[in-house]
Amino acid sequence: MCAIVGILNPAGVPSPSEAALRRMLAMVRHRGPDQFGIYLGEQIGLGNARLSIIDLSGGQQPIANEDESLWIVFNGEIFNYIELKSELEGRGHRFSTSTDTEVILHLYEEFGPECLRRLNGQFAIAIWNERDRSLFLARDRVGVRPLFYTQTGGSLIFASEIKSILADPRVQADIDPLAIDQIFTYWSTLSPRSCFRGIVDVPPGHYLIAKAGRLSVKSFWKLEWSIPDREPRTSSALNPCREKPEENYLDEFRELLTDATRIRLRADVPVGAYLSGGLDSSVIAAVVRKLGVSRLDTFSIAFSDPKFDESEFQRRMARFLGTEHQVVHATHADIGRVFHDVVWHTETPVMRSSPAPMFLLSKLVRDRKFKVVLTGEGADEFLAGYDIFKEAKIRRFWAQNPGSKRRSLLLKRLYPDITDLGATGNSYLAAFFGAGLTETGAPDYSHAVRWRNNRRTCRFFAKEFSTAIAEARGGDGTGLNYPDDFQSWGPLERAQFLEASIFLSQYLLSSQGDRVAMAHSVEGRYPFLDFRMIEFCNRLPSRLKLRGLNEKFLLRQLARESLPPEILGRRKRPYRAPIHRSFFNEATPDYVRELLSEAAVNASHMFNPVAVGQLVARLKQGKAVGETDDMALVGILSTQLVHHHFISNFRADVTLTERDDIKVVHRQTADQVRPCA
Repeated sequence: MCAIVGILNPAGVPSPSEAALRRMLAMVRHRGPDQFGIYLGEQIGLGNARLSIIDLSGGQQPIANEDESLWIVFNGEIFNYIELKSELEGRGHRFSTSTDTEVILHLYEEFGPECLRRLNGQFAIAIWNERDRSLFLARDRVGVRPLFYTQTGGSLIFASEIKSILADPRVQADIDPLAIDQIFTYWSTLSPRSCFRGIVDVPPGHYLIAKAGRLSVKSFWKLEWSIPDREPRTSSALNPCREKPEENYLDEFRELLTDATRIRLRADVPVGAYLSGGLDSSVIAAVVRKLGVSRLDTFSIAFSDPKFDESEFQRRMARFLGTEHQVVHATHADIGRVFHDVVWHTETPVMRSSPAPMFLLSKLVRDRKFKVVLTGEGADEFLAGYDIFKEAKIRRFWAQNPGSKRRSLLLKRLYPDITDLGATGNSYLAAFFGAGLTETGAPDYSHAVRWRNNRRTCRFFAKEFSTAIAEARGGDGTGLNYPDDFQSWGPLERAQFLEASIFLSQYLLSSQGDRVAMAHSVEGRYPFLDFRMIEFCNRLPSRLKLRGLNEKFLLRQLARESLPPEILGRRKRPYRAPIHRSFFNEATPDYVRELLSEAAVNASHMFNPVAVGQLVARLKQGKAVGETDDMALVGILSTQLVHHHFISNFRADVTLTERDDIKVVHRQTADQVRPCA
């Protein structure tokens, strides 16, 4: 795990300076504090901040191929690099290191952009070709690792994090109103948009080629769902196929998950695991144990607020597996205290406080001298674990008889923790979940209730800001793009696509994943997000994912082989963290008061100071607030923090020092070097 940065200047413009690359790298030191590398070529500068995990002594970047015509900087891990290296050696390639980084470079030399289809990993890649003077950037299939870029004055500037791009004095941060509107609706921007104008991401599963002043972005992989696997049926020529038996699916699932976990244990440093007390992380930890790992360290969050705490189940699972279990205790005050720093790392507003405890957890991991952890993200998306999938199924069932008073009551069973549903009658259910009930053909049917409810937070926008949003949106509508064959998929699969392409890639793996883990130089690895696992799950019959209202059916069948009954039989509990009590309590942080003050809200020009003041007054008085106000609070506060960090107070006056281990490769002549800025 690392960070990458780079600048590609057009012909006629001096080449990037070493000082410019040093500033960019210093902004992401947290991602790779072990070593740094800089490549300075004609028109191009590349940089890498390295978190050494494989080939600790020999893997410093940048790395070249045999004739030094190709140069690479890389962030991430390629888990099948051992098998790929053996194949490439058979084709005559010679290696100077034992890294996965060098494997990528030779694979690119052999296959060009098609090499990406061979990689099993999580990555952001930059390769410079000195012969044809082309830059190749690529990002992994589901966007585990970030990669952003912008264009200014003909130059292309890219980095793992936006703060490195802003370190270039030619780039000024400017918040994009439409991006904020998307975040307050979907909980994230829609790729490739970031929350800053003109700065975009390389979308998951895409690569970019910049050559001769032209830039193209192309897809090498996409999320898609197919007809379930079938096997030949010899008994009837009229009906030649039938679905495979369930035990066949289970066998293949077990084999894939075991192998996905096995290759993610490849490292020259210890590998730990997160343990939430739920099904997904417990299964991963159990698989690790079955693979014969003698010692496994597990890490968990314990909340002081009992509404969110699952520590008892975490302890039970740790005892069952015999792991060395370690816990970070998160109080309301802890969450409020670190949230200021969390948003510096997320670089985007968030609608939940959940990244803050994960930030605390990664610090514990790093304090215990671990750099790598396995975790269970991906199972809920691709095996239908979220309540939103059940909710959509109930609403479709209800839509068959809209006048039924009994069918809608199934939603009370689905959301027993939402007190409003338990305290009200069918009229509330009909009003909340019944809007658009019969519009079952709508592409966003599964998520329409959530997104409509989220949009209630937009009432806090300032009038001028709302006008800017409307003007930016124009005729774009929702901004959502659906695959051409989207309507041919089943209802569950359409819902899974929306969840995986928006929530997973843009929020869960970013603000709640990569950013808060790498803030403390910790790499997360995700066996359920092995592309072979995803493609397998996406051709499963729906009933093997969501059977009735029982989620993750196939995973539960597998879990019966290795988990204790008290974990296996638990009702799914989504990971959440307290919001308003984390910011308004006996230890309310000064930054909360300051950034939600009338003066600060007026200064940012995004929110209505009167509406924000009324919300703050209710919270100070200890009055009850609902789910929407909780979302509004954290959304407003985090947006104000983004403005504070990157607009009104951004500084890029840091650089690498003499104490840093830095490798610099000079491939440019003196008259090509851009003067130090």
